[in-house]
Amino acid sequence: MKSTLTRAIVATALISAASGAFAHEDYSEGGATHWLEHVQASPSQPTERQLAPYGYAATGAPERTVVIDSNSRYLNVVQLETVAIRMGGKTVNWTFDAFPGRSFPLSKIIPGVDDVTVYVEVNPMWLGGR
Repeated sequence: MKSTLTRAIVATALISAASGAFAHEDYSEGGATHWLEHVQASPSQPTERQLAPYGYAATGAPERTVVIDSNSRYLNVVQLETVAIRMGGKTVNWTFDAFPGRSFPLSKIIPGVDDVTVYVEVNPMWLGGR
């Protein structure tokens, strides 16, 4: 009797564990498919900042100020760096949220600033234990 009761308890436990494993199955590598299904089901849309390919106007304090004049040909920035760009009597604070290794004309973010290329470098924060 004791043996039969033990077997019944073990069998019940095994069946319960097996059915729980099949309740929410995901056999993809690292659960990637499962995660992707949840992300795709998300009702929210990307924000304007997430869609901006070159970054966004910053409200916070800039890390440095750069003066752009008629002799300027390039601007070197670091990914996620906030820079005050001064041209004549105007200043624009901009956070360069762009892919590193990418370059683009400054006129993409400040109309009328021709012949100046922005070069975006990798942020050292992402390089890890060096």
